[in-house]
Amino acid sequence: MAAETSRRLALITGASAGLGEAFARAYAARGLDVALVARRAERLQALASDLRHRHGIEALVIPADLSGWEAHIPVIDAVKAQGRHVDVLVNNAGFGIPQSFVAVPWERQRDFLMTMAVNACGLAYDVIPGMVERGSGAIINISSMAAFSPGVAGNSLYPGVKGLMLRFSQSLDAEYRAAGLKVTAVCPGFTKTEFAKQAGVHEIMERGNRMLWQTPEAVVQATIRGNERGKVVVVPGWHNQLAALLMRSLPEPVVRSIIAAGSAKYHLD
Repeated sequence: MAAETSRRLALITGASAGLGEAFARAYAARGLDVALVARRAERLQALASDLRHRHGIEALVIPADLSGWEAHIPVIDAVKAQGRHVDVLVNNAGFGIPQSFVAVPWERQRDFLMTMAVNACGLAYDVIPGMVERGSGAIINISSMAAFSPGVAGNSLYPGVKGLMLRFSQSLDAEYRAAGLKVTAVCPGFTKTEFAKQAGVHEIMERGNRMLWQTPEAVVQATIRGNERGKVVVVPGWHNQLAALLMRSLPEPVVRSIIAAGSAKYHLD
């Protein structure tokens, strides 16, 4: 068991690339220790080594596949085994399925739900009691602009799951703000990450205005700043804020038509 430290610990899932890596770098730069969770252990080890060298912090590497049943439990056990507790939780792990619902095996759809909803909620369930006892803590859930949109063809479960994480964050804020917790859902738009390619939206991004793309670092800085100020929902970028306002204001059939037109070349096989 590692020696107790006075530094706070941020646990970040999906930390091997994209937003997760950017969150790890941002929190390490703020002087927090980090617990890095993802499937790709080699990438985590390389990131941990870099963060230790750059910032003199402790970086725990926790290889884990969050698509498994109760996969959140061994992650928290690994943190406890080092004599640590989680002060900041970033639920970032996820992937996309850019195909129609039954075009992929059910097991893949189930893994999607386990990774992006069930085990994310499980991690929150694990860390909240300790945060309440200590009178402080932060939880950041990665939602999406899709949380404001109706469902359309492709990535069938994605809008529903992202809507869940948005409303879950709002509920946690209502329940635990008075106990000292700060809970934030961030709803990014097009962001330059590996996820964009894997989720099948990179081609849509390429057809749009690149000035509307955001970097992971910009999204992360806006999110952490918003969380520290107690904002429950963060929509980074004025263009995304305008789009979110329109999606919440326009009649749903109009929004569905606009989104469907923008993703007309989506691959659904």
